[in-house]
Amino acid sequence: MSQPERTTGTARFTLDPDFTVGPVDPRLFGSFVEHLGRCVYTGIHEPGHPAADEDGLRTDVLELVRELGVTAIRYPGGNFVSGYRWEDSVGPVDERPRRLDVAWRSTETNRFGLSEFMTFLRKAGPGAEPMMAINLGTRGISEAMDLVEYANHPGGTTLSDLRVAHGDKDPFGIRLWCLGNELDGPWQTGQKTAQEYGRLAAQTARALRGIDPGLELVACGSSGRSLPTFAAWEATVLAETYDVVDHVSLHAYYEEENGDRDSFLASAVDMEAFIEEVVATCDHVGARLKNPKKLTLSFDEWNVWYQRRPNPHPVEDWQEAPRLLEDVYTVTDAVVFGSLLVTLLRHADRVAVACLAQLVNVIAPIMTEPGGPAWRQTTFFPFAQASRYGRGTVLDVRVDAPTYTTARFGEVPLLHATAVRAEDGSVTVFAVNRDQNRPLPLDVTLRGLGLDRVVEHTALADADPDARNTLDEPERVLPHAVDGTRLDDGVLRAVLEPMSWNVVRLA
Repeated sequence: MSQPERTTGTARFTLDPDFTVGPVDPRLFGSFVEHLGRCVYTGIHEPGHPAADEDGLRTDVLELVRELGVTAIRYPGGNFVSGYRWEDSVGPVDERPRRLDVAWRSTETNRFGLSEFMTFLRKAGPGAEPMMAINLGTRGISEAMDLVEYANHPGGTTLSDLRVAHGDKDPFGIRLWCLGNELDGPWQTGQKTAQEYGRLAAQTARALRGIDPGLELVACGSSGRSLPTFAAWEATVLAETYDVVDHVSLHAYYEEENGDRDSFLASAVDMEAFIEEVVATCDHVGARLKNPKKLTLSFDEWNVWYQRRPNPHPVEDWQEAPRLLEDVYTVTDAVVFGSLLVTLLRHADRVAVACLAQLVNVIAPIMTEPGGPAWRQTTFFPFAQASRYGRGTVLDVRVDAPTYTTARFGEVPLLHATAVRAEDGSVTVFAVNRDQNRPLPLDVTLRGLGLDRVVEHTALADADPDARNTLDEPERVLPHAVDGTRLDDGVLRAVLEPMSWNVVRLA
């Protein structure tokens, strides 16, 4: 294979506490549970499993979810929500109806519903909070109001008393709500024009704020930057909803295409542009409306997803919990995944929420076997490290680095990096070397940070770029310590291994 054109030298940037991007909203480390494939059933919920608790939740999965450090968890979809009847998911389990889910051509049993999801969240840790999606595909304002009343009103009304009768005395207190899902997409049940959706979303938002003015609401942005309606959709929708919503959504997935790994490693170039273009559109609408409010972004679906690969598992229509979208991730995928995390952090001033899609089994960092074990995919590690060490204030990183030439994005820096300063003054550098074959020297000048030592430098890299963790080899790929990284006279000096995700902690 021919080598891409590459410039040589050392990658450099400077860190200074006076130059920042902004604080990290903890919800940037969110995830997504959809009634799709085995995300719920035999994923987080499997009564009868040796590790199942009294609620049928897999405790081995709960332990990994807590280790992963996820915060806001979006539910119940996704495409699934556009055909969802929330009433099916409450009340006695044995009385809940079975339904056809046309989004994923599966049968939904509703054995796991709203109350079970809230129980899962409570057990997933104190940082986990619900992000509830509303069906605005096949349903509308009235059903949305009913759901909010059932979920959040303390009592004394028919629907809130029904929740109490179902065994949930205390209201769920769901603050964050998505006004539909991907309604610009022709694949979506109930697809709408921007005018149709914008009007419905605005009416729904005003009705929900009439019940609870403190709700946070997310309007549907474009389902992808490549759609022909991109940007025009946002402009039209926000003209209707700007004053009644808090966030606008973005969705993006990336995969290696036609063996072009160099372009795949630069996927974050597209993600950065997507964020910046949506921000520009939001601010244009705000200026046109003379509204000083700054909308923030909810990047509530993102991941590496091999949509063009055939499903290796036999699946028939209308199965229960079929094996769908069970991508097995490589070291290469994890490095790209880490670069996407870097992108989200680099835009922490405008990205308030982000949801890794999804949490278990379905394009997920956690995999399970029915009746068997749970294990970490390669992508688990960058997310867990970013969630643990990426809390604080993002420092402004302006990279001066060697470049390489890609077929899709042209000339791209070999280094993709950001840094986060914690409340205690410690700093963590997150860095990706996009070079498939050669190490990359890195010098970081530190000014005014009062740092004097390297706590640790870990890397996720492997001589085999296609190495992965599987049921048979669940720990084939793990982060490893990197020797030789040091602080000399206020300069961090490191060497980043070829095609690697790096975490350098300084104190």
